[in-house]
Amino acid sequence: MSPTLLWFRQDLRLNDNSALAAALEVGAPVIPVFIWSPDEEDGWAPGGASRWWLHQALLSLSASLAERGLKLIIRKGSSLEVLQDLIKETGAHSVFWNRRYAGAHRAVDMEVKRELRAAGVAVQSFNSALLNEPHTVAAGGGQPYKVYTPYWKKVNAREIEAPVIPNLDAWKQAEHWPDSISVDDLQLMPTLSWHGEMAKQWKVSEAAALEQLEHFVDGAIANYQVDRDRPDFDGTSSLSPYLAWGLIGPRQVVAQLRARCDLTQEGPLVYLKEIYWREFAYNVLYHFPDTPNAPLRHEYSNFPWEEDLDTLRSWQRGQTGYPIVDAGMRQLWETGWMHNRVRMIVSSLLVKHLLQDWHSGARWFWDTLVDADLASNTLGWQWSGGCGADAAPYFRVFNPIIQGQKFDPDGAYVRRYVPELGKMPAKYIHTPWEAPDGILDYAGIEIGKDYPAPIIDHQAGRNRALAALKKFKG
Repeated sequence: MSPTLLWFRQDLRLNDNSALAAALEVGAPVIPVFIWSPDEEDGWAPGGASRWWLHQALLSLSASLAERGLKLIIRKGSSLEVLQDLIKETGAHSVFWNRRYAGAHRAVDMEVKRELRAAGVAVQSFNSALLNEPHTVAAGGGQPYKVYTPYWKKVNAREIEAPVIPNLDAWKQAEHWPDSISVDDLQLMPTLSWHGEMAKQWKVSEAAALEQLEHFVDGAIANYQVDRDRPDFDGTSSLSPYLAWGLIGPRQVVAQLRARCDLTQEGPLVYLKEIYWREFAYNVLYHFPDTPNAPLRHEYSNFPWEEDLDTLRSWQRGQTGYPIVDAGMRQLWETGWMHNRVRMIVSSLLVKHLLQDWHSGARWFWDTLVDADLASNTLGWQWSGGCGADAAPYFRVFNPIIQGQKFDPDGAYVRRYVPELGKMPAKYIHTPWEAPDGILDYAGIEIGKDYPAPIIDHQAGRNRALAALKKFKG
């Protein structure tokens, strides 16, 4: 019987995998395939941290398949050409995959589907990434949603499919396995050894994703509505990188919430809304595919940014002189992840106080986040820049001092990632430049030498941002 090719992309799991379940139901041998094709990403090929994560995820998936006597066939090049080659080599009559939603991905998938079907190959695609696919949700008049709250009201009462359970025991071996390169041959690992802390921080596997979900549901979700804003607490799910590469799916998350939580309680309900915020991000990306490169609000293309490479580098390196910002940027570099509240603080400083284009921040996050997701990254940065869907008004400028004092009141988060401030008392941990000389001496800090003075005074930065906005609006 002719085999089916199962094309893995951002769905690197065996459970709750709709394309896999459907392929197994055919009853033919199933050959799993992964194709590395960064040239098809329209300028948004996975960044350094994502490539590190992908390397580990592919190793894990390969090991899971090997336990069943199966192989993950890895190739690189044009997706269409690789699939055509594999069809010739294996005699496959069908190709199954789970759908993607970025504009470049959709264009590739449409071309592959068109060309393969024209050649007589059966092609089927499925949903395993979202609770509600974007083409199924529309506002009045059929227009896409640009604001989250009405989107949430539209979809939150919908029935959600239960996680799909593929019959893995029915997986038939291929009579002939085509050639494959190794994961190492993809050269995804960093050439510089900056990923050591990431390796300590993250277990990258489908099993680890499920364990992390269980850990969160058993603990931090109960007080999530408060603790999610505290970077000094372990109060978030940390599931975002697993979701980004599909080591877990949102149907699995929601099923666990419904089975084990009271969704009338604030903690679980707020977390559920975060899952739907991710859905909203995909909804915006699908309907407005140019947003990774251009603001949804087109008039912001003419915003008077004052781009400066030295300023950007100070922000990237966690050397702004604002401890909560610097802690966040260093956490990002060390671990490939940053607490969500701190993401908002650091992005506000960059695009408002420092008047750097939101694209610069989006690109840096894209390269350094293990959970880099084009939909969420774009929505978040345009939210901060005041130029996207459901965006915060540009005149809303976070005060990094107050944000630090409110959400890291004892300074534990700052001390962890800005060790030179380790001896600074809580009273001055977020304003070390205001500390008396005696305290600075005790802490071993000379402002401007051991730790920088603020890159810009908060009030001056706020005033500059508002002046730029006034100039922009003319």
